[in-house]
Amino acid sequence: MIGAYLQITLKIASAKRPAAAKVYADYREPFLKTIPGAQSKELLLREEDVQVLHGFDTVEHAAAYLKSSLFQNDVVAALAPNLSADPEIRIYSCS
Repeated sequence: MIGAYLQITLKIASAKRPAAAKVYADYREPFLKTIPGAQSKELLLREEDVQVLHGFDTVEHAAAYLKSSLFQNDVVAALAPNLSADPEIRIYSCS
């Protein structure tokens, strides 16, 4: 059961969205297989931005992912050239 969501909102120009989608695709399985408490990961596309919605079992696991090597060293580094602003990061608990 999903107990928390980590929402990362990214400002990415249209021309760079295919590269950002590749980052999502490349790291989806490693996220689901290696990150404690990870339960889902979805890519949400809007005209004004891109959101990645991560489902976790707990808020603590969602927060810990942001400090993980996978996120810090791989995902952030791969996405950085595609961003036109700093990401907006929110964690929500589910009841």
